[in-house]
Amino acid sequence: MKIILNNLPEIIDRDTLTVRELLNIKKFTFKMLVVRVNGKPIKQQDYDTTYINDGDKVDVIHLISGG
Repeated sequence: MKIILNNLPEIIDRDTLTVRELLNIKKFTFKMLVVRVNGKPIKQQDYDTTYINDGDKVDVIHLISGG
């Protein structure tokens, strides 16, 4: 499957892929993440049930706070 991940083309050797699987494959382990698929924000509780399709644009953003 071909997707755009953080504005870069990626080829994932899977026919089906959930958001959680993508995060595990790409080793996104930071606790505070914002994930959008085709511009739509995905809630953390929906990572296991939200599927990414061939051609989708996925953004994974680390949230960092400080003072």
